[in-house]
Amino acid sequence: MKHALLWVIAACILCARLASAQVTHAGRLHNLMPIPAEVSFGDGQLSIDSTFRVAMTGHKEVRLSRAAKRLVLRLSRETGIPVNAEVSNDSGMATLHVRCEGGGNSIPSLREDESYALVVTSAKARLIARSPYGVLRGLETFVQLVESGPEGFRAPAVRIADAPRFPWRGLLIDVCRHWMPMEVLKRNLDAMAAVKLNVLHWHLSEDQGFRIESKRFPKLHTMGSDGMYYTQEETREIISYAADRGIRVVPEFDMPGHTTSWFVGHPELASAPGPYQIEPSWGVFDPTMDPSREEVYKFLDTFIGEMAALFPDQYFHIGGDEVNGKQWNTNQRIQTFKRKNKMKDNHDLQVYFNRRLLSLLTKHSKKMVGWDEVFHPDLPKDIVVQSWRGQKSLADAAQQGYQGILSFGYYLDHMRAASYHYSVDPLDSGATELTPDQKRSILGGEACMWAEFVTAENIDSRIWPRTAAIAERLWSPAEVMNSEDMYRRLGVVSQRLEWLGVRHRSVYALMLRRLAGYESPPSQEDPLWRAGITPLQTLADVLEPVKFYERPRSRAYTSLTPLNRLVDATRPESERAREFSTMIQQLLADSSRARHVETIRSWLSEWRDNDAKLRPLFETSFLLKEIDPVSRNLTDVAETGLRALKAFENGMKVDRTQSNEWLTFLDRAGQAQAELILMIAPPVRRLVEVVLPVR
Repeated sequence: MKHALLWVIAACILCARLASAQVTHAGRLHNLMPIPAEVSFGDGQLSIDSTFRVAMTGHKEVRLSRAAKRLVLRLSRETGIPVNAEVSNDSGMATLHVRCEGGGNSIPSLREDESYALVVTSAKARLIARSPYGVLRGLETFVQLVESGPEGFRAPAVRIADAPRFPWRGLLIDVCRHWMPMEVLKRNLDAMAAVKLNVLHWHLSEDQGFRIESKRFPKLHTMGSDGMYYTQEETREIISYAADRGIRVVPEFDMPGHTTSWFVGHPELASAPGPYQIEPSWGVFDPTMDPSREEVYKFLDTFIGEMAALFPDQYFHIGGDEVNGKQWNTNQRIQTFKRKNKMKDNHDLQVYFNRRLLSLLTKHSKKMVGWDEVFHPDLPKDIVVQSWRGQKSLADAAQQGYQGILSFGYYLDHMRAASYHYSVDPLDSGATELTPDQKRSILGGEACMWAEFVTAENIDSRIWPRTAAIAERLWSPAEVMNSEDMYRRLGVVSQRLEWLGVRHRSVYALMLRRLAGYESPPSQEDPLWRAGITPLQTLADVLEPVKFYERPRSRAYTSLTPLNRLVDATRPESERAREFSTMIQQLLADSSRARHVETIRSWLSEWRDNDAKLRPLFETSFLLKEIDPVSRNLTDVAETGLRALKAFENGMKVDRTQSNEWLTFLDRAGQAQAELILMIAPPVRRLVEVVLPVR
């Protein structure tokens, strides 16, 4: 009777309290990410030791048993405690009792019920969900609750009722511009599941490569790739691996543009005669499918039919972006076709192509997803518009009854801070005036990892941990907006992802070692090691890569360009510079923060002295020669900061000539060099501005 009552309480929480979407933490710090819809901490804690056991009741399926075993193995890795991974049917003897009330599709779909309730007491933890997908999400929350304490590992007493804010929470991974092996996809799927993302958007065709096997048209992958592609068996393996974690796989085959790789083996599809070769560089290119030829649609009918049978998700992404129309403009037959069909411009021609494509997708029981450019009021309302343009574009489509997902603001290759991504909401800006029904048309969003400047080596560091902040934006209530607390929890999530095998932190040291000229770990007694590795990391820790699309503007890149420079190793967001900037801000707001003064002075002194320690490496490593001026800048910026700090402490003002020199120098030092930005220059400038003479 007692157990039954607890389940009733949990079900009531699940059904009734979610609607309020209030986040209650009872003043307690926690490391949950995404933050659940309802969190209420109590007294006591559940011990996690070698007696830990999982029991499952209710609906049974192999996927849930595998999820429970993964949970136990993760706990064992994170705690170092050997734990029995066998899943029991006896809830009385279990530490964690999981009850699934109903079944679910073996392959996840858009509208799965991901809600769950979790109750932890000092005696036991109980997780209840209506579907296997709720169980999967709840297990991830339970793992995040476990933490180390003075008496061992434990989970705090808590009641959680949770469900996602948006049903579509995705990550796009581009495997075309740079190839990504299977293990890269798998470890990132594990990380996605850990933060409750549920869509892998698999970008499989581009000008730079066609990355999947086609048995009907083998020239696509044999001639349209560099030999790196996924077999259909490997594709099924990824789909199964993702489904086991409650993640959908949506394929993207970009058309009619971004199609150079298609035409290497099938030039008959193109709007110009060719010949074609795989495009090694980056950008928007002219090759485009010919919308006027019936043979193109016959080809696509067969191809889409083959891929529709391979990919079980109901959605099929057709790209549709960045068609410049140059081949269409110079093809007389296409121009005649446009006049005959009363088409005003190339936009009308692409709308025609999209309608034909939509009919093929419908024939093969698929729904169309495309980028902003595919939107047209004449298309059926069940297409999904993926917006890179922003919330206004998304809202315009929603007002006309179209579904949409947001990617604007979530482009990971822009190298923006986690706080920036965290501030972008699918229902902000132009979407705020939508009616409730129109808002429901906005399904969620996707982070995008375009692969011009990532390889299998450093892709994890470009995706994580920032994507966890996006995952929270898409799962948690809209009221969850505290960036400072987000960063605190993001640091913990980043460490937890390492236990899953994600390489976003570990690869950093390896890449720095290569830059220093070490092929294997040297002896700690090696003077070059002592002189080089630590100072190199000290410098790298306060640098960030240039933002947006500045890299291709500074030099020519191709798919064969090595990505082995400091800009490729440096993290997208400097934790040290962010912490330094926060301390400067707090010091200027309250000069009594003496501990900040000492930390700021210590860091500035370390940075000032770093160039002398790093200089021996510039003589031995050709990869580091380009950062010589960056290193000198760090020294000079730090010295300027120390002088400004001294003036600030003494309540002094700097003479105008000196202050102008400092400001001019700091502006110059904050500009990109070797495609890197010295992130401590702006906070040092703020310190200098405080000691400027009164005008």
